[in-house]
Amino acid sequence: MLATMSQWLTLSRAAHLLGISRVALQKRIRDGELPSFDGMVAADDLQRAWPELDLDASGSFEKTRAIREDAFARRLRERVLPSQEALAQRLFAQGQELAELQRTLTRYHALFEALEARLAAAPAPAADELRRLLDEGLAKALSAPAPGDDMAALDAMLRVMSAHITVKPSGHEFFVEGSETLLKAALSAGLTPNYGCGNGVCGLCKARVVAGEVRAVSPSDYCFSEAEKAQNHVLMCVCTALSSDLVLEVLEAGAPEDIPEQRIVAKVRRIDALSADVMRLHLQTPRSNRLRFLAGQRVTLGIRAGVADGSDVHGEYPVASCPCDERNLIFHVRRGDRRAASADFSRCVFEDRIKVADDVSVWGPWGSFVLEKNSVRPLVFIAIDEGFAPVNSLIEHAIAVDAAESISLYWASSQPGGQYLPNQCRAWNEALDEFSYLPLAVDDLPAVLAANSALAASDVYLAGVVERVEPLAAELLAAGVPPRQLHVEAF
Repeated sequence: MLATMSQWLTLSRAAHLLGISRVALQKRIRDGELPSFDGMVAADDLQRAWPELDLDASGSFEKTRAIREDAFARRLRERVLPSQEALAQRLFAQGQELAELQRTLTRYHALFEALEARLAAAPAPAADELRRLLDEGLAKALSAPAPGDDMAALDAMLRVMSAHITVKPSGHEFFVEGSETLLKAALSAGLTPNYGCGNGVCGLCKARVVAGEVRAVSPSDYCFSEAEKAQNHVLMCVCTALSSDLVLEVLEAGAPEDIPEQRIVAKVRRIDALSADVMRLHLQTPRSNRLRFLAGQRVTLGIRAGVADGSDVHGEYPVASCPCDERNLIFHVRRGDRRAASADFSRCVFEDRIKVADDVSVWGPWGSFVLEKNSVRPLVFIAIDEGFAPVNSLIEHAIAVDAAESISLYWASSQPGGQYLPNQCRAWNEALDEFSYLPLAVDDLPAVLAANSALAASDVYLAGVVERVEPLAAELLAAGVPPRQLHVEAF
């Protein structure tokens, strides 16, 4: 009877409460350290598995949030309460659950009284012993808090503060904080829904509400057909979650071929020197025309300046930032780029011929150097020199979507101190338990990788200049890394 009254949580909810990755929670289950049933875990089992958890402290969930914001140097998202309407809706839903629980307890109480009356009329001593057991069991149940009470209470609070979204048919899950839009929350969680303008005009981010309720937080000029209205379609870019649990039917991009080719004019927001030979180019797209891409993909950048005949100057570069912030695009531009298609563009950046607020055309995305869909194998990233740019995007995305139990980064440099973002890598290494980082010289890389016996059971992502990457890829294959688990981006 007590087992049926336990508080059951989805794995995403449980991970949200504990401030750990969903994959790490699944590993506990696979190792037999945490019971589960049909993709759910009980609150009292969580409390037993994490007895040291201090729910009165700021919480590991807030720590994880801070890690992601600080490590990626993203703009701090505004933390606001849900709207009054959303709060009222979620509290009403919890009130209904409480009322149903009270009705259930009333029925149990009536059953208990009926049983006591029957026992009073039954012959002793067996009836006396049963009455004693019932009295002791009831006193114990009413006087001692259940092991999962604190966890269940925290979950109830978070259900009011943040909405849990389940996406069909993929089964992906994410949370909506405050009154942020469904689209923004989905992108921040690393999902790849279809979208275009992001401001309620194009209609590409249509989703069907399967269960739960939403509310609009900004106006929209898009007109739904009568059939779409009847099927409960909404725009993710203008709506937030009203109910604490929401199920959406959403079209998601699962592979590079699902992302359409796009042409966007972005503006230079900032140019910074990361080292003597690498510049960081920060572009920002218009609010009404953002770039859709998968982590690890590259684009073609173009400017109309910098050469004597006035023709366009182009360069092809991997996007170094995460798709979860699709308006802000980061590129790592190396001095003296040996690629003929990018050499002129590189010179324009280093010779200060591209300035803040200049227009830069963005065309793409290209390439298939992306995370393998639905894989839960450990991730090993090997970056050689500027091969770190696409690897940076992949790592940020992998952390955002809890893509693996562990992440290892080897960043090899052909010259001393060539790891031009060491603080960011160290921040990942120090803040995330499942992350390891090793900077090394490129000549030491083969021996270090040969000593890693776990490579054959991992997804390995290798990026860098072709003359360095191709021999190393052949060595990895010869060492037993399956071809389908080796992903290579050679410049």
